Amino acid sequence: MLDSLIVPLFVTTDLPPRADLAEFGGLLAGTARTLDHGGESYEAFLAGKVFWLDRPAPARQRSAEAELRFAGMLGYLAASGPGHTTRSVVADVRRAISTAVATRYGDVGAAPAVFAIRDRDVRERTPDAALYVDTRDAVPDLVTVTRPYL
Repeated sequence: MLDSLIVPLFVTTDLPPRADLAEFGGLLAGTARTLDHGGESYEAFLAGKVFWLDRPAPARQRSAEAELRFAGMLGYLAASGPGHTTRSVVADVRRAISTAVATRYGDVGAAPAVFAIRDRDVRERTPDAALYVDTRDAVPDLVTVTRPYL
């Protein structure tokens, strides 16, 4: 079995008004496939659910200048290898997600918030209608160790 660290995670960010939630979730999950810490890369697996934290503006009020939407993801990040700390893994995934969101959506005013939370919060606070996402083609052992949490 692979040595790994599992971190319950919450990600929030603003997105453009016409952003697609499933695409956003795929971006987060794909970004977490390989993380970097001090020039050393390591494999990771992110699984969770994405959802809107706000209500969409009615169609008659939508425009190019419409307000940004607020999206979130609750889930679990599994990081491979020994010696990881929750703090360092969260910092690594925060850096990767911030870069990916800025590259895909441009400047949305603030960097995504990415932080560790309690396992209980993932279970209790994930909306029923949230969309499941996970890192495709992840290391199978990371998927296996994460499944019991899902």
